[in-house]
Amino acid sequence: MEPTVIVIEDDSAIQEVLRYTLVQAGFSVRLVASAEEGLSAVRQVLPDALLVDLMLPGMSGTTLVRQIRQDLRTRDVPIIMVTARVEEADRIGGLETGADDYVTKPFSPRELVARIRAVLRRRAPQHSGDVIEIGALRLDPMAHSISYDGKPLDLGPTEFKLLQYLLAHPGRVFSRQQLLNAVWGDHRFIEERTVDVYVRRLRAGLGADAESLIETIRGVGYKFLPPAVVH
Repeated sequence: MEPTVIVIEDDSAIQEVLRYTLVQAGFSVRLVASAEEGLSAVRQVLPDALLVDLMLPGMSGTTLVRQIRQDLRTRDVPIIMVTARVEEADRIGGLETGADDYVTKPFSPRELVARIRAVLRRRAPQHSGDVIEIGALRLDPMAHSISYDGKPLDLGPTEFKLLQYLLAHPGRVFSRQQLLNAVWGDHRFIEERTVDVYVRRLRAGLGADAESLIETIRGVGYKFLPPAVVH
């Protein structure tokens, strides 16, 4: 699934440049023209990243970022500020407010995409687009392919996304609710036991070593065990 970026920018020409750049780079894009619309969009469906113009009509970009960081549900969303203001004090102010990065206009499309991927790599590695290789497993999100010991595996789209998320956080235990939010989205109302069904399907797709790679943590959830610590 394509990572979703919400672009909060009131200049229609820049909106279209950003839309084209991000779609070409493999992102799903939603455009809004004000901080108020952006806040509503984020509350409806949690995006994978936000691009926020500093100077917006009505509520400012910095106020928007501050509100997003104060909300428990949205505080970890990666945020990049995009603005024409180049003074050091503006950059520092934006970062201190809670932005992860700061890009000035005019910007290089390639640099912007690289910065988004870098922020995702730090905050949400499963959306960075990087190939993940752990032991005999190799997952390429851009090609939507996965192999084990060099042999291709056939996984459904949900099982693929579930494995991608677990591989991006090796050794970390996730509850069923956390996996639901990450894989299905926190705006969907799905029973937690749905995760168990897809973990079974994922294990079936991985084959004989699946039980040792994806461990059930009784009463908690699941985690991916890197091969080095498989027991």
